[in-house]
Amino acid sequence: MSYTRLLYHIVFSTKERRPLLTGELGRRTIEYIGGTLRQLKGDLLAAGVAADHLHLGIAAHPQVAVSDLVGKVKSASSGWIHKTFPQAGRFAWQDGYSAFSVSPSVMGRVKRYIQGQAEHHKKVSFQEELIALLRRHGIEYDERYIWA
Repeated sequence: MSYTRLLYHIVFSTKERRPLLTGELGRRTIEYIGGTLRQLKGDLLAAGVAADHLHLGIAAHPQVAVSDLVGKVKSASSGWIHKTFPQAGRFAWQDGYSAFSVSPSVMGRVKRYIQGQAEHHKKVSFQEELIALLRRHGIEYDERYIWA
């Protein structure tokens, strides 16, 4: 028997960082993503929405690779947004994403951080936040893709 608990903090933005995730669209997108994660045998533990990006705290099933999980979440939610919110016609997600592994001992703190996105982004831009997360986790990055 194998025992796992795979916790992640995932961040991705709208294409060209368009500020489309406001109001009902943002709230309902998170609900839809939660359902998609359940279909992938995962759990949405926390979600934070800013107008141009979102943060997800998730528990992933060990048989689903993070890249597959994020790809399916983005694809399914983008299609759903086009059908449900036709006024967001040009909606798309950026090509990439950031994923950070999270220890169960700090997941409570990460969940609070994720849920506090609206307040957080009154002081810090998405780009500044992402660079800080990448540095904190020792991930090399190309600034051309951060500021694009």
